[in-house]
Parts: sequence; structure tokens; C-alpha cells
Amino acid sequence: MDYKIKYQEWLDSPYVDKGLKHELKEIQDSEEEIKERFYKDLEFGTGGMRGILGAGTNRMNQPVVGKAIQGLASFIKQSGVDNMSCVIAYDSRHQSREFSELSASILAAGGVKTYIFDGIRSTPELSHAVRELKCTAGIMFTASHNPRDYNGFKVYWDYGCQMLPEMAEELIRHIEKIDFSDIESIGFEEGLVKKQIIILSDDIDDIFIEKVKHTSIKKSVDKNLKIVYTPLHGTGTRPVMRVLKEMGFRNVFPVTEQLIPDPNFSTVEYPNPEDEKAFEKAYIKANEVKGDIVIANDPDCDRIGVAVNTGDQTYQLLTGNQVGPLLIDYILKTRKEQGSLPNNPYVIKTIVTSELGRVVAEYHGVNCIDTLTGFKYIGEIMEENAKKGTLDFIFGYEESIGYTIGDFVRDKDAVTATLMVCEMAAYYKSKDMTLLDALDKLHKRHGYYVDTLKSINMEGMAGEEQIAKIMSEFRTQSLAKLGEKRVVSKYDYLAETAIDYVNHKDKPTGLPKSDVLKFNLEDGSWFVLRPSGTEPKIKIYFSTVHRDEKTAQEVSKSMMDSVLAIIDQI
Repeated sequence: MDYKIKYQEWLDSPYVDKGLKHELKEIQDSEEEIKERFYKDLEFGTGGMRGILGAGTNRMNQPVVGKAIQGLASFIKQSGVDNMSCVIAYDSRHQSREFSELSASILAAGGVKTYIFDGIRSTPELSHAVRELKCTAGIMFTASHNPRDYNGFKVYWDYGCQMLPEMAEELIRHIEKIDFSDIESIGFEEGLVKKQIIILSDDIDDIFIEKVKHTSIKKSVDKNLKIVYTPLHGTGTRPVMRVLKEMGFRNVFPVTEQLIPDPNFSTVEYPNPEDEKAFEKAYIKANEVKGDIVIANDPDCDRIGVAVNTGDQTYQLLTGNQVGPLLIDYILKTRKEQGSLPNNPYVIKTIVTSELGRVVAEYHGVNCIDTLTGFKYIGEIMEENAKKGTLDFIFGYEESIGYTIGDFVRDKDAVTATLMVCEMAAYYKSKDMTLLDALDKLHKRHGYYVDTLKSINMEGMAGEEQIAKIMSEFRTQSLAKLGEKRVVSKYDYLAETAIDYVNHKDKPTGLPKSDVLKFNLEDGSWFVLRPSGTEPKIKIYFSTVHRDEKTAQEVSKSMMDSVLAIIDQI
């Protein structure tokens, strides 16, 4: 349907409120703005929806959310479960509470018993609550680390993991059948009276916190570690500060002004703990107190950024490709020393994550499983192996600073990861080492891995088209060499085919379909192209390893320059 027709339909619709209509009238003279808001429906992908707040089919607003939740209610009904139920959590973003109450009202009207937290909660707490309450589904309202004008939600199924593509596609079919006139809801207060909507007590928090504390493996380590902590105005304050206090960390220095939940993220431009700019105020605090480490969580507290005191009044921000192997090494060697490592342990990483994690795991005699990008795939493997009962999950992570430890959370869990990072740093401090020293030790043992990510923003309809064109060019062209290095294989995860150029053989990738391309070079380097599932950008990952750090850096830069030169010509 033409975007102008959709625009007029919204202006005329009795199901679109006055506020949204007023917003639409203000853009009536801007065809480009109307086009951006109505040229498509906001897509359900990567386990949920995420978009800019505002009026339009390509925006996050109550009609769009209501339609999606009505589709979810229909999906839950047809799933055949006896006791239909859902738990909802939300973070500090604009309209998160309102979207949550709307969703509870729609689900309750559809006969789905709905639990909702009494205030902001983190993503790992939602994942845990789905399984703890034995719910059919879960919803987390958040836009993670996106800018302040975004919001979104993620949908979970009964095993505490975000929906996988096959299930999500079925849900999308239900959503597509819904018109605004099909949305049914009861008043939120009425739902409470009828006990179709239940406000959760602190009991569920207490259970989660106890499980987090139980992951500690060196409870007796000297806790005299100076920790500077910021939740970046999000949900981390309550669970993280509580866990650290109850576990005996007595030198925690919070960035006070960022403890306050704030949908505008007023003291930080971009609440992404991968971005060093988000650490600006934390670094000021760290220099005041001479902190050993600085920790930042994103607004829904599923990711953790870690910076380490270098000893010369500066701090070095570690990447997920560095923190992950450090945690693997610390957890595995400690549990081996204690005799607490299970018989068949395994860790999981994604295909765009550095191979250093695999090498470290295998050094300790532990298997490492690769999967697609996205924690839903890590959760799927955890669930499958838990059902089989033959393998014992230890640790899962991806390069974008997301980690999970133990089996009680099936998504990224920055609460538990924060505890484990602090414990690990305290352990190394007792050995007169920092995390940087421990990382250097890993590099000397296994080689210097240089892993780099280049993200290229391409917004709007034109951006989508350009991303598709880039992927098509790399998918179809014959890339025999990159610079002076021969390309030895190409993994096309959309075609589910791995092409071996050396032996002239094809084989299945062994993983689900995904619009991802991976090229392996003759020296062991590789690069991956992947459109982001949550943001208007294409991501290119580069990885190389060498015994010499300088050489590894040079090879990495050369590979990046060659790939970006190809993209510039597309």
C-alpha cells in the first residue's frame, strides 16, 4: 500500500489517539518524513521489535505495539498450552511502563494470565522469571543500548530464551492478520481485580539474586578491590549493587548521577558500554578514587563494559573478545583446581567472536561450540543440551560484550557477569596482577588475536537497499584474493553452504539460515559481513592472529582496508 494512503488512514483511524494524530499533522508538508514513517511496517525481527518512538507504521507507538501483542495473544492460544501465561518486564526508557501495561491488558483480555514487575527490571531477570514462574512466554520492553529516542521489546518462550526465527515467523503471521479493530483489552486495574494481571513481589528478585551469588567460585578471595560502577541510568543499580554488597565487595564507588533511571540518558550521549564515550563520568570517578576496574552496564543490564587501570592514571576499555577468554580461563582453571568441573563441560561462542575463546577452552580440555550471532541461538543450544542431559553448560558469550554463566538465565546477563568479573579481578589483584596482565599472559600462550568491528550506518529505505546490494555483491562475486592473501573458503549462511576453494568442495554450514557471509583467508585470518538485526547498519568483523602483536595489527589493518575499498566501489 502506498505510504501516503497509510498516512491518511492513520489520520482518519478511531484507533489512533489524538497525540499521535497531532504529531502526524505536524509533518503533513514533509513528504520525505511521511515516507520514512509509513513506507513499511516496523519489522518483528531478532526476537522482537525495535524502533524510533513516534507516530507511523515504521515507529514504536501504542497501535503498533498493541497489534503485535494481540498477535502474540493469538499465538499463545494456538500453542496448545494448558495454563497460558506471560511475564512482562521493562526498563527505564520512554513509554516502557505504558507499553507494558497495555500489553498486560491485551493479554489478560485474551485469557493469558500475566505477571508484571512493579518497577524497572533487567533483561536477565526477565529471562529467569519466565522459567521460574513456568510461563508460556515473556516480554522485555527495552531498546538495549540504542539512543534515547528508541524503544522496543523482545519476546521470550517458555525456556527463557528469545524466540528463534521459525517460531518468530509463525508469530509474525499471526501479527499480520491483526487489524487495529481486532485489538481487545481490559482496563489494567480491572485485570488486577480479576487476578488476570499479577504484580510480582520482591520474592522473584530474591530468588534471582541468590542464583547469581551461587555462581561465585572463589568466595574467599580478598574483596579489597576498588570498583567504579555505572548502570548508565538503566536497570542495573538495584541488582548489581545488591549482589556486590552481599558478596562482600566493600569498595564499590557508584557514579551517583548515573544511578538514577533516566529515559533521556541525560549525562551520556549514547548508553552503550562498548563505546568509551559512555565511560566519561566513570573515568572521572575512577581517577578520584584510584579505582582498579570500571564497570558499565547498558540500560537493560544485559551487557557489561569493563575498563582496567593501566597504572598511569588512564583506563583501558576491554572488548568482548578479550573479556570472554579471560572469563573462560578463570572459570575453567579455578573449577579444575577445585574439582568442580563437570564431566562433559562446554562453552558457546558466536561465529563472529574471536577464536581466542575456543583456543583457551580447548587448552583446558573443554569443547567450544559455535553458533550464529544472537543469544537466542546460545539459549537454544543450552536448552537442547539440558534436555539431553549429556553435556554441562559452563559459559556462553558473544563479542558484543554479552555473557551468561550458569543455566538459570538464557540470555545475556550482566548482573552475574559483573560479579564474576569483579571476582576475577580481585583474584588477579591478590596475585599482584591486573586483568591486562592476565590478558597478556593469554596472548603469550596462544598468540596475539586482533579482532576489529567496523559498523557502517545506513539509515532509511535507501540504507536498506544499499546494505542488500553490498551483501549481494559479496555473495555473488568470485573473491579469490584479498590483498595478497588467498581466500580459501566462503561460508554463506543464507544459502547454508560452505565453499572450500582449495579442495573444490561444498558442505553444509551446519547452522540455521541467516544473512551472514564469512570469508577465511590462507593465513587463518577471516572477515564476516552481517546486516544488524536491531539497527540500520551493516557490520564487518575482522580477525587475525600472530605470535607478534605488531604483525597481527598490521595484517588486521590491511585486511580491513581491502574490504572497505571493495564496499566503497559498490
